[in-house]
Amino acid sequence: MLIQQGDVLVFVSSIPASAKVKKNHARGVVLAEGETTGHAHVITGVDDAILFEDDGAMYLRVLKETVLTHEEHKPVTIPAGDYSVSIVKEYDHFAEEARNVQD
Repeated sequence: MLIQQGDVLVFVSSIPASAKVKKNHARGVVLAEGETTGHAHVITGVDDAILFEDDGAMYLRVLKETVLTHEEHKPVTIPAGDYSVSIVKEYDHFAEEARNVQD
């Protein structure tokens, strides 16, 4: 299963045993924040999900079906389960480099 909201991808994955719990933001469980707008991909039900990080990679444990929101995108429902979270990449052929898409 793959879920996409703007530049954020959420897909079924196991969570490594070495992953550490990330502290929630005041707004909730924040999967990604905009670089310039201050907008964010957020799960406001802080009891619905836990965000983990392991060696720069992010993982999400959804304890019960929840909703991912963003100011500029349609809300997305995420079923209970374990997921990996990543940012869509774009490739610049002239610079010969990949980089995160900026939301």
